[in-house]
Amino acid sequence: MSELTEVEQVVGFQNPNEHGYYGSFGGAYIPEMLQRNVAELKENYLKIMEEEFFQQEFQMLLKDYVGRPTPLFYAERLSEELGSNIYLKREDLCHTGAHKINNTIGQILLARRLGKTRIIAETGAGQHGVATATVCALKGMECIVYMGEKDIERQAPNVARMQLLGATVIPALSGSKTLKDATNEAIRDWINNPVDTHYIIGSVVGPHPYPDMVARFQSVISQEIRAQLLEKTGSELPTHVVACVGGGSNAAGAFYHYLNELSVQLVAVEAAGHGVNSGMSAATTQLGKSGVLHGSKSLVMQTDDGQVVEPHSISAGLDYPGIGPLHAHLFKSGRGLFLSATDDEALESVFHLSKIEGIIPALESAHAFAALKTLGLTKKDVVVVCLSGRGDKDLATYMKAMK
Repeated sequence: MSELTEVEQVVGFQNPNEHGYYGSFGGAYIPEMLQRNVAELKENYLKIMEEEFFQQEFQMLLKDYVGRPTPLFYAERLSEELGSNIYLKREDLCHTGAHKINNTIGQILLARRLGKTRIIAETGAGQHGVATATVCALKGMECIVYMGEKDIERQAPNVARMQLLGATVIPALSGSKTLKDATNEAIRDWINNPVDTHYIIGSVVGPHPYPDMVARFQSVISQEIRAQLLEKTGSELPTHVVACVGGGSNAAGAFYHYLNELSVQLVAVEAAGHGVNSGMSAATTQLGKSGVLHGSKSLVMQTDDGQVVEPHSISAGLDYPGIGPLHAHLFKSGRGLFLSATDDEALESVFHLSKIEGIIPALESAHAFAALKTLGLTKKDVVVVCLSGRGDKDLATYMKAMK
């Protein structure tokens, strides 16, 4: 781990500066038509989130609707196999099947407070789309979800769920027809409908204040981990927190309350696809360089002349050519350890975890499990893995791989 700068030692890692930068990453690089919307959010999000009435409703919905707190499960057989102590943060048990609902609950309440009547969202694996459609149904608001045509085909169950919940799912037909392109279409929609529309971004990406806002809504994950670990082990601090990273919302939530606990190793696992250097990968920290994508400066997979390189991952939720600015800062500063897992390694982890713990993980989460064997764990280590979603949505892929 590299030495931290004086600024990082004093300020810490949790919050960006007033301009939305984590170190040299972040900011708001947006068209003029969106300046009003983003400024409105920036001026109001913290004030609204801190209001007692907002917090009462948010916490009530997390408890009674989402089903929080989610369990922290000691994986006995996996622990024995790895010679360590492995705990699984069961975000897969949230209503809708993933951590995404934590953020959409928060953002729908915020949008209503700002007087918005129409919600748009992007989705890759479909879990964020389902979570957005769910909260729109709960609050009686119009919902438009943009999803790459390729992802619509490989995540058909989630498309059906969104439609059942009353959302309109619009395919993104450009580029690789995946998450990047769905995000482009959502931003175009927002530019054309700046007054009545709120864009619920699903990850810690986009212009400031989205990366900070989403991280704060997802921070309930690490808040619970600390309390649950204290009860189970006598200490709030694990030795490692491990999570998959595409844009990085589940990792941001799992890391949040440990960012300034330097004894805790933060491990982020990206999608290597067919291999980091295969030309078909989504390992952004290994392949990317500084650039602007979807409204913020971060690490981006790009050509020498700045054109975005199409990513690849078997996991639709990790199939993204960038990474959130918080994670880019964790990587560059050395605070986080960034690893990667291939498609085949992720699939192997799916089948393995299913058979030894009776838990079928989502393809995204499986990448985090694939990295465990590379960490050199000992009996003294206490490792928390964020199991960010369940594998129901990926059953077609799993069945195909089993043939």
